[in-house]
Amino acid sequence: MQQIMPFLPIALIFLVMYFMVIRPQSKKAKEHQNMVAGLKKGDKIVTSGGLIGVITQVNETELELQVATGVRVFVARNMVINLVSKDVAVAESGPITKPKKTLKKK
Repeated sequence: MQQIMPFLPIALIFLVMYFMVIRPQSKKAKEHQNMVAGLKKGDKIVTSGGLIGVITQVNETELELQVATGVRVFVARNMVINLVSKDVAVAESGPITKPKKTLKKK
């Protein structure tokens, strides 16, 4: 019993670290993998670079995003950080966008 006592605090610290750090991060990584695997045409996403767009084409390793009218870019699937909404209507002229505010001059 005397030989086990010095290792008990180290074991408890490791256990606390596992439940406070390692387990939540692995759970979050698994959720991200499932979200990326479930992406499909019409989903509105945010990339790690800050691009917001609607998916127009899905490949195994990359996605084609429409970010503005007539502007399409390719993005690696793993760079998607957030799914904003599912099944956004993409018109031929582009995704539905908010009207731009104009500044009034005095």
